[in-house]
Amino acid sequence: MSPRSPRPRPTPRRAAPPRLSHVDARGRARMVDVGPKPETAREAVAAGTLILKPATLRAIARGAVPKGDVLATARLAGIQAAKRCSELIPLCHPLRLTSVAVDFAPRPAHGTLEIRATVRALDRTGVEMEALTAVAVAALTVYDMCKAIDRGMTIGAVRLEEKRGGASGEWRRGR
Repeated sequence: MSPRSPRPRPTPRRAAPPRLSHVDARGRARMVDVGPKPETAREAVAAGTLILKPATLRAIARGAVPKGDVLATARLAGIQAAKRCSELIPLCHPLRLTSVAVDFAPRPAHGTLEIRATVRALDRTGVEMEALTAVAVAALTVYDMCKAIDRGMTIGAVRLEEKRGGASGEWRRGR
């Protein structure tokens, strides 16, 4: 008896890479047509972390930063940035935002300032970019207002935490 040779294993099919909606068939950037999509409630929450000296965090909390109320100014900057996101990011659609909230959580034991933005709209596309932009600009504003006392601040971990609405439904980090 001759030993049987093993059957060749079929080559696994590779899934086609996901098609990027902002790129046309020729690879050129394009703005997605959201006209046919229904208007639905949209919400996104983004967060970021600013690492700074404990003394800087204390100065912010005491209102002792020479340029003024750091968190109030950064909150307004974040809100304004969310409203102007489509002017900053070329393929973002201008949206009719219904709410933008920017909040701060000082963590003195860690030497960090957590920044969180929640953005809502009733529109045809999501508000993730607006929430991320709000966090980034709020962090940049804190840096700008405090750089005279702490040039070593680090802005980091800007991320989407959750989103709701639209065809893709709900998404949460870590789930």
